[in-house]
Amino acid sequence: MVEQRVAQFRDQTRRFLAGELTEEQFRPLRLMNGLYIQIHAPMLRVAIPYGLMSSKQVRKIAEVSRRYDKGFVHFTTRQNFQMNWPKLEDVPDILAELATVQMHAIQSSGNCIRNTTSDQFAGINANEIEDPRPWAEIIRQWSTFHPEFAYLPRKFKIAVIGSEEDRAATKLHDIGLHLVKNHEGEIGFEVLVGGGLGRTPIIGQQIRPFLEKKDLLSYLEAILRVYNRLGRRDNKYKARIKITVREHGINHIRELVEAEWVQIRDQLELNQKEIDRVKSYFTEPEYEADAAADESYEKALAEDKAFARWAKQNTFAHKQPGYRAVYVSLKAPGIAPGDVTSDQLEVIADLADEFSLGEVRSTHTQNLVFADVKQADLYALWLRLEADNLATPNINTLTDIICCPGLDYCGLANAKSIPLSKQIAERFGDLDYLYDLGDIKIKFSGCMNGCAHQSVGHIGILGVDKKGEEWYQFTLGGSSEADASLGERLGKAIPKEEVVDTVGHLLDAYVDLRHEDESFLATVRRLGIDPFKERVYADN
Repeated sequence: MVEQRVAQFRDQTRRFLAGELTEEQFRPLRLMNGLYIQIHAPMLRVAIPYGLMSSKQVRKIAEVSRRYDKGFVHFTTRQNFQMNWPKLEDVPDILAELATVQMHAIQSSGNCIRNTTSDQFAGINANEIEDPRPWAEIIRQWSTFHPEFAYLPRKFKIAVIGSEEDRAATKLHDIGLHLVKNHEGEIGFEVLVGGGLGRTPIIGQQIRPFLEKKDLLSYLEAILRVYNRLGRRDNKYKARIKITVREHGINHIRELVEAEWVQIRDQLELNQKEIDRVKSYFTEPEYEADAAADESYEKALAEDKAFARWAKQNTFAHKQPGYRAVYVSLKAPGIAPGDVTSDQLEVIADLADEFSLGEVRSTHTQNLVFADVKQADLYALWLRLEADNLATPNINTLTDIICCPGLDYCGLANAKSIPLSKQIAERFGDLDYLYDLGDIKIKFSGCMNGCAHQSVGHIGILGVDKKGEEWYQFTLGGSSEADASLGERLGKAIPKEEVVDTVGHLLDAYVDLRHEDESFLATVRRLGIDPFKERVYADN
């Protein structure tokens, strides 16, 4: 199927370049294959279903980025990667290369159901009710080339998680799915609908508290059908389902969905045989039973402070004793957040084979993860990552910034985001200072589309255009996690040259105002934004 799609798009591209298709005719075709036209060159977005990649796929990404681009790729907040410099005539060849490892750009853009995302710790988290990845895969198979939903009013995004911890921003998706247990202990889904960011950020609302597993696809189909009928096709800024839910109200939308669901429920029922078939592709690896008996890890922690600092900040508990998950930080100082070179990708692929069962995962926060690393191997892995600038111990700190490409690349942007993100990381990069500040999430977007999710940043920064000059609006108190909330606007926009200083004023205010062990977000929620506003605008 993937190879057939490549052949189809190759012919479409040939016809466009030969003048047989107009730009208007070609535009929906290229978008359905992940191809945008940006400021300097086309941009190709490639899907990574629920963030999962094999080492073989990572090597292929390295190869195509070196051959057809400038030797790097950019990982996004939706577990995709993007190439920013391909030539239009080369895109079919790129897709053909990716197809050899079953990667593709199908429905990574356009008004269709996009890549379904999930938790980067799915399957290894001791706190999860059930691995959400099989359900994301079932949704992927149902949604790919769905004939009824190829031309929705607007793009449509779904995320699935299996624990109370939300590392996939499910409440900010068109549909968010939470695996939950009902009073009888049966596992099913809580269904949220109508979340989204951009120029009108909205937190999703619960449309159904519990949905049986067998009804997953029929209920999703019912939601999509209602949206397809009611969605605002007359105004692209009001076309997302979040606006549909807001205009009609969640109760009315629920009534319409339930009525539609009654009509189709029996036709799309998932039987246990099909569920088991998909789950069979997500079997647990053969972990070493005696991995926890290793004593070298504790010894290395005691003897090497730099390693201990990295292990504390960049590794995550694993359900299997003796193993940990490891973040590969793509937020080194001076590097655009989410960017990784082709050389680094090859190193990552080699390390995945050697230390993590040949698997790499992308994250909502624009980093990568090795999910299954024995604690006995952590020190050797750290040394290798450190040698290739992939071990910056800054996960969940101020410099673990989420950032969009901004005006450096994006034709929609109003202002630059990458250079200022770099300046923030360089100004506040002292590790002792970062660890004292604790968990602070900066999210930085170059336009109202909000690709970096600034509306839900602890500190959100949005680039705006004022008479041809770049200015920046700040928001405080947002969250994309289980306690999802929208940030509150701090005040009038800040000129470009004062952005980094403004971050400093906010941090100084937090240090002065916090209670012992109180996080930045908790401090903002306790006090509101006024004390922070006073610091920033004191001289105005």
